[in-house]
Amino acid sequence: MSDIAISVEQLSKSFKIDHESIGRRAYRTLHDDLIGLPKRLLSRLSRNGRSTSEIFWALKNISFDVKQGEVVGIIGRNGAGKSTLLKILNRITEPTSGGADVYGRVGALLEVGTGFHPELTGRENVFLNGAILGMSRAEIRKKFDEIVAFAEIEQFLDTPVKRYSSGMYVRLAFAVAAHLDPEILLVDEVLAVGDAEFQKKCLGKMDDVVTKEGRTIMFVSHNIDAICHLCSRCILLRHGEIELSGNTAEVVAAYLGAGQQQPPVVYFKAAGSEASFQVAGLHGPEGEPSTSFSANAPVLMKCSFTLQRSIPGLQVSFSVFNFKGEEVFYSTNSMAEPAISVESAGTHHVSAMIPARLLLPGRYFINLALHIPNVHLYDRRDQALGFQIVGLPGGYQGFPTEELGQVYADVKWEKTAETRTQVSQ
Repeated sequence: MSDIAISVEQLSKSFKIDHESIGRRAYRTLHDDLIGLPKRLLSRLSRNGRSTSEIFWALKNISFDVKQGEVVGIIGRNGAGKSTLLKILNRITEPTSGGADVYGRVGALLEVGTGFHPELTGRENVFLNGAILGMSRAEIRKKFDEIVAFAEIEQFLDTPVKRYSSGMYVRLAFAVAAHLDPEILLVDEVLAVGDAEFQKKCLGKMDDVVTKEGRTIMFVSHNIDAICHLCSRCILLRHGEIELSGNTAEVVAAYLGAGQQQPPVVYFKAAGSEASFQVAGLHGPEGEPSTSFSANAPVLMKCSFTLQRSIPGLQVSFSVFNFKGEEVFYSTNSMAEPAISVESAGTHHVSAMIPARLLLPGRYFINLALHIPNVHLYDRRDQALGFQIVGLPGGYQGFPTEELGQVYADVKWEKTAETRTQVSQ
């Protein structure tokens, strides 16, 4: 009997992108659709007679196998094809060419909104998902209390899930996916919606699934620490193709190393959401764009973003990671004193100063996010900026960098007393 759980061969997926203005389409009435139909048909051809639509390849001829009990991480920048791959494996999306064979019952935690019927209650959706996995009602009942306790939604159990917040939805979705004993678990990074404590709880459960239950897992995440801890093998996707596959540490190192080859100022394509980043950059003490900074100098991070409407509770935040993928620190506008508001419609320009004598020499990258914490993520730019810190501040000379920890600590030393001892000859 074969030990293969997932087999992907020459898999490709394309999407047709229409360049018609999305803004106009979003607010058309039925009358507008009928009256404007002839004009839109004509506008589909450009002046030189070519269609204004184009084909975008989300995945291009990828092939790999996953063995039973193997835990494989999928990493890559936004738009690399990670989520599309999991949707194909879960039979949500059909491939354009090639094939993917999955041998076993599949449980999936993809983006918020998939897997549950919005009109059914939380209780009903638990039984529905169990039935889809081929479980009997008796089998589901044995797991039911454990699922409810893990999801922490007891008082909302008989409420339709369409009334759940994003965080509640994710908690229940993860609890169902992890506890209903699928043979293969597909997990996309929707855990970013949950609060920090629940994320820790989810990763702990996944650790149990890996070490104690031996299930096959494909895990898409930007949490490099989690990837390194859980996954024995890793696949790096770039522009829909497999750039590297193999040992997790080697693949992660290649991924993080690529993030350092960026310019000091980066312009972004619109995220297609109500809040999206436009540009971000790193600057030295004199305002000059740079990606290399002295340990004795501050680093100024600037970014601009646009809100299509007022979004109460919105925050802009950034995280700094070292070359190992470890998060060094996190900061958000709400931590400023006084706090800075970025909730109104329009374009916002903000800056954050990383103080001198904080970061150790080495390579770093910055993730940016526009979000309402624990509720909704509007835009995230992973490895948006990359930079290096060079040199050691005075007083640190002669110490190996690996002995200095993650950051410099501005510790105040003083000598409070001295007692001399007579040394006999």
